[in-house]
Amino acid sequence: MTAARYLVLHGAAGRMGQSILRLLPESSLKLGAALVRPGSAWVGEPIADHVSGAKVDQEFLDALDPDAECSVLMDFSHGESFSAALELARYRGAAFVSGTTGLNPLQQSELAHAAQHIPVIWSANFSVGVALLTRLVREASRALGSSADVEIVETHHRHKQDAPSGTAWHLGQAVAEGREIVLDTVAVTDRAALQSARQPGEIGFASLRAGDVVGEHTVLFALEGERLTLSHSAGHRDLFARGALRAAEWIIGRPAGLYRMEDVLG
Repeated sequence: MTAARYLVLHGAAGRMGQSILRLLPESSLKLGAALVRPGSAWVGEPIADHVSGAKVDQEFLDALDPDAECSVLMDFSHGESFSAALELARYRGAAFVSGTTGLNPLQQSELAHAAQHIPVIWSANFSVGVALLTRLVREASRALGSSADVEIVETHHRHKQDAPSGTAWHLGQAVAEGREIVLDTVAVTDRAALQSARQPGEIGFASLRAGDVVGEHTVLFALEGERLTLSHSAGHRDLFARGALRAAEWIIGRPAGLYRMEDVLG
């Protein structure tokens, strides 16, 4: 009989955290603990009272019990809470899966250092489709090289504040990796400010904000006389939670290292 594997969720009160709790029965994982920030009004409250459809009889906690099982720690919190979650995973020897964005250079260094001791996946987007799109974009970029003009267009709901999106930048990184160049040296995120013709090798970004769009990303490779377009459209936020749970199931028991969502695809 296979031993039970336990998920500790950090940032359980957030939108992604609640989706994870609701969809957890679809996975092979059991809930070890649902953690919220200290001082939250949800501390000690039954999870089922706050998360519609959640089939667990546990309460929200603000700290992990030393005796609680933890096979993988999943973090969907904020930049200021990320380091504590990562340190907790390393201390417990658990795998670490995080979708917390806005990491500073120090936190990125902490992530790389932790990956020397535990298996780690960090991703700005846990969609399985986006993971496959990233792989295809990298291969297309490698094949076409600098002969193609590349533009990345992303559309999100009216409330999204950052631009370009983290996923768009991640796709730009895939283009740059395919060309073996550094994205920061060729990225153009505000063409209007340049007021000049497109320069060879540029990777352009355009951001649209409208309605309730969950997320749409298109990478255009334009050559003389032909265009190649690779796109992904997200219709529901649950797909991100399902992808994160798939990543959590996959990473348990892996050797220490820094993995990508693409690795989960096999």
